[in-house]
Amino acid sequence: MFYNLFEKLYRRQQISILKKHSRVSIENIRLGVGGRFVLDKNLKKVSFGKAVEFRNYPCLLVLKDATLEIGDHFFMNNFCSINCLDHISIGNNTLFGENVKLYDHNHTYETSPPFKVHSSEFTKAPIKIGSNCWLGSNVTVLKGVTIGDNCIIGAGCTIYKDIPENTTVVNEQELIFKARE
Repeated sequence: MFYNLFEKLYRRQQISILKKHSRVSIENIRLGVGGRFVLDKNLKKVSFGKAVEFRNYPCLLVLKDATLEIGDHFFMNNFCSINCLDHISIGNNTLFGENVKLYDHNHTYETSPPFKVHSSEFTKAPIKIGSNCWLGSNVTVLKGVTIGDNCIIGAGCTIYKDIPENTTVVNEQELIFKARE
């Protein structure tokens, strides 16, 4: 009983973070347990359409000068995250399976000796996901990608280039079975 009360209070706190931010607009939102919203005070814009639902343990990070736009009737399943440093837009009637990840940025790095990855410097490019799309479980979408309307992205895919509308993308890993001797 105490746990349920704690979750209810935490959920209200997270929704309050969204509602109190001057650059966030919400029509109506449903939030499961364990949500985490990290919103920079100087972000450009965050907008959620009508009937947006986040299941359990979503994480949304929107940093300075970034824009996140989510259309109507969007559904995000458990353990998904959106990491927005530039611009991410998601169309209407789009749904995410469990553990979908969006990254509109990469760490910068140097390949000439010595090799170095910069922890707080990034290259950025927007992500656009169309309407009526379904991203299956464990899909990762990287910076600079546009996914057209009416697309299905199969479980486990890493999307690193544009996907035309009305396309299905599948992860065709070949399973190899060997008999034991």
